Amino acid sequence: MLALYDRSMRRDAPPDDPGARVERVGDVVRQVAGEHGWNGVLWSRLDRAGADAAIAEQVRYYASLGRGFEWKLYAHDRPDDLAARLRAAGFVAEPEETLMVAPIGAVSTEAEPPVGVEVWPVADEAGADLVGRVHEEVFGTDGDRIRRRLLDQLAGLPGTVAAVVAVAGGEPVAAARLEMHPGTPFAGLWGGGTVPAWRGRGLYRALVAVRARIAADRGYRYLQVDATGQSRPILRRLGFVPLTTTTPYVHNG
Repeated sequence: MLALYDRSMRRDAPPDDPGARVERVGDVVRQVAGEHGWNGVLWSRLDRAGADAAIAEQVRYYASLGRGFEWKLYAHDRPDDLAARLRAAGFVAEPEETLMVAPIGAVSTEAEPPVGVEVWPVADEAGADLVGRVHEEVFGTDGDRIRRRLLDQLAGLPGTVAAVVAVAGGEPVAAARLEMHPGTPFAGLWGGGTVPAWRGRGLYRALVAVRARIAADRGYRYLQVDATGQSRPILRRLGFVPLTTTTPYVHNG
């Protein structure tokens, strides 16, 4: 399963943003996107002799574009001291996450939101604004960027992203995205979060179920998620299994 993931979602990854392109340069696969998209290294096959030169080339390349970028490092990537080499090159590690995967047929799609909560599909600017508000409260980061990226994806790559927002009393209380990758068996769960006052009431499970139904209807075989320590126990109970860990290494240029 890990080999299938590496091949489908990293080495042969399709671009995930309108206007983005995936470049394969030597032993590195990277994505170059626009202002609101994700820029970074998806996959590499490096050895000790060539790793530092390959890292330096990526730093120079993204600097020439005036963009910061992320090197998405997985625990099984080589050489085994790649993390230290990235830090030496000026990258800063963000919190480690666990790559978890489940066959869609093994994930319950029956979970419903609590009484008084409605789950709305996001299809326009008003819905994207609600997602951005949840993102800011849950993750403490810029909600405008995720709002703009979501609108870009909905307009420029229809059928590759689905977002939902849970609303109670007219206020958004949870949100999540499903990113689909045509030509691969995987659909990804991203950005799932619940505002503090509504945690522990089953909203996270309900939004997983909604997205699992969408992915199943579109013919995907597996769900994939980069899980935090907070979501990992819930996902285990829902049928997800850990494959490896992943750490974003960020270079701000």
